[in-house]
This record gives sequence, C-alpha cells and structure tokens, in this order.
Amino acid sequence: MLRQVVSGTMQSRASSCWKAALPLRFLGHSPQQIPADASFYSTSASEAEPPRVLITGGLGQLGVGLAGLLRKRFGRDSVILSDIRKPPAHVFCSGPFIYADILDYKKLHEIVVNHRITWLFHYSALLSAVGEANVPLAKAVNITGLHNILEVAAKYNVRLFVPSTIGAFGPTSPRNHTPDFSIQRPRTIYGVSKVHAELMGEYYYHRYGLDFRCLRYPGIISADSQPGGGTTDYAVQIFHAAVKNNRFECNLKASTRLPMMYIDDCLRATLEVMEAPSECLSIRTYNISAVSFTPEELAQVLCKYVPEFQITYRVDPLRQAIADSWPMSLDDSTARKDWGWKHDFDLPGLVRTMLSFQGFSTRVAHAN
Repeated sequence: MLRQVVSGTMQSRASSCWKAALPLRFLGHSPQQIPADASFYSTSASEAEPPRVLITGGLGQLGVGLAGLLRKRFGRDSVILSDIRKPPAHVFCSGPFIYADILDYKKLHEIVVNHRITWLFHYSALLSAVGEANVPLAKAVNITGLHNILEVAAKYNVRLFVPSTIGAFGPTSPRNHTPDFSIQRPRTIYGVSKVHAELMGEYYYHRYGLDFRCLRYPGIISADSQPGGGTTDYAVQIFHAAVKNNRFECNLKASTRLPMMYIDDCLRATLEVMEAPSECLSIRTYNISAVSFTPEELAQVLCKYVPEFQITYRVDPLRQAIADSWPMSLDDSTARKDWGWKHDFDLPGLVRTMLSFQGFSTRVAHAN
C-alpha cells in the first residue's frame, strides 16, 4: 500500500490538488471491530442537501425537543429519533422513530448506512446521580457506547455532536467563571465519562478528521419533559411541585449556586454549533452558559408569581457533594466570539415561561 502511495505521489506532483490514496483510518487498528474488507472512502451527502439526522437516547430530557426543532428546520422525515424504550404515542406519531442500542456495534452500522445518516446527536448516557447508583452500567453506556458511536461516525464521515456537562469539572477546577480550558478532575463516573468523551472526540478530530462538536451544558430546565436523574433536577421539580401543592422539599442547600439554562436556549445553541462553519470553530468543546442561581433565589422569584409557595430543605449528601464539586458559573466567551452564541432567557423569564407551561398563565399575567 505504501509503495502505491509513493508511486501515486511521483505521478501526481504536477497537480496542486493531489490527495493521498492512503485512507487515514488505516492508521488505527481495531481487528475486532474493523473487518479486513472495510472501506473508509465513504463521503457525506452534498452540503446542499438537508442533513439526515439520527438522535440516540432520544427519549431523554432533550431528545424529543431537539427532534422537533430539527424537523421544523430540515423536514419531518429527515430526523430519526431513537432509544431502547417504547415511545409514547405522541412521540411515535410526530416523526420517524427506531429502536437503537448503542452497545450493538453492528446494528449502529446498519442504521447509519440504511438511513444515509450525515448528522448524529449522541444523547445516550446515564446522568450524575443515576450513574453513581449503577457504575457498571454507566461505564458500559457512557464509555463503551461512546466508542461505538465514534467508530461509526468516523467510518461514514458523519458530523457528530456529543454533549458534555458542568460535571466534567471537579473540586480542583476554578468554580467562578470556569474557562473552557481548566483542570478537570471530576469525582463522578458521569463526569469522568464526559471528560473521556471530550478527549476522545478531539482525538478523532485531529487523527481521523472526524467533524466532532461538543457543548458543556449547564443544568437544563424544561417544562414538557421530565429530568433524567441529574443533580440539577431540583430546578425542574420545583415547578411541578409549585403547581401541584404549593410546596417543595429541596435536596440541595439553599445557598448552592449552579449554572442553569432554559431548554430552548440549549437546543438553539446545539443547532447553531452544528451549523457553524468548521473554520469558525477555534476549539471543539465549548462552555455555554445563561444564568446562575441558588435554590433560595429561584424560590424567591417563584414566590412573586405563587405567593403561597413554600420551600423546605432536606439535603441529600450524595447530590450535595456532587453539586459542591461543580462550577458556580461558566465562562462562555469563546462560544460567543466564535459562532455568536447568546442566551435569551434570564431567571425571571425562565420562571414565567415554566409557570405558563405548568398552567399558571393567568397568575403569571397578573404578576407581570
């Protein structure tokens, strides 16, 4: 093969557009996963065509909303939602849905080939608190599953988005205005697996040319989907409790400050970074941020619209320890400079929107 390359080089020197015949992917080796007759010359669909999108772990907090946003942009049939769980009827009827287990390496190949996938959003993961309760499963899903996704995306030239998290930082990271590049020594399997994902994605970008893109999400607050077992879940649960019985028991201390973001900002940021020209991206993993607040501050704003609301505290030591190791705010200046990121929802706007979704429209209008 090397002789062929040298020969081709000598014959093609007159051309200014010469490209090596040796596929870069042969530089790696994984005899158990890459068959001898594998071809790594696959090309993506024309940039003029809308992307063919696959979302893994699509029934989590973000997948359904992202699918809706992408279908409005690219068409209903261009976006395939997938999970290992049975979807509710409204999700199944809203657009293409398939069963996809990220631990089934061969099946992932079939899905990408059969559906001509060009963009892949990899949302399958066990979050912080759930991951600590089942570390072996978290390692399988968050690490082995990621390896399968990286291999498939690299082989078929798929643009890959993998979300990261504030949990990728640890107690030795700076906690105020944490920069994109900082000490990362997380103490949860979720955080460790996300640092691994960031580094592996950047490795595949530099080694194999994989178009890898990643955002470190803060806590995400959404009205129409349930949280998935993370440490910031209280910021969603508090609104459900306010609607149901006007009281909420928080599992974090009143003074625990964490960065948060409304889901619409999160999904828009995800689409924007995926659509950004590659040459505009100075790095491959970005911080994004919107607001930072404590449970006490959130409750104070909530009481403006629901005066009878009361909050009490019963601290969960595990979740509190996780929260205390995370940043209190993120520096997302690089994302704002490189591809124009800008959040829309501040804390009062977030609370008004959440209460409107939860059935407090009249009360919110009166408070406004």
